[in-house]
Amino acid sequence: MIDLLIQSFQMKSMSIFEAIMLICFGASWPFAVAKTYKTKSVKGKSRLFLVLIILGYIAGMINKLLNSPDIVFWLYVINLLLVSTDFVLCLRYKNREEIK
Repeated sequence: MIDLLIQSFQMKSMSIFEAIMLICFGASWPFAVAKTYKTKSVKGKSRLFLVLIILGYIAGMINKLLNSPDIVFWLYVINLLLVSTDFVLCLRYKNREEIK
């Protein structure tokens, strides 16, 4: 476990392009979460899409842990938390809209 943590902070094996991709994707999620929370509306949001994104981030995290652990793992964690937050809000407000 300690070795894994040490390896995760070694920058030499980090994929810079993977990090850029995750940063770009991650930059949009806070806006989506904020909009959902502010408007309390999920019109146009697909729960299936969010689930697929969540599964993709989980697969990326598993890959990082098993094959090339580095600091990029934490970008996956941050993105996963943001998308999961949007998904939970989507579930909460979808039920609210169905009641109306």
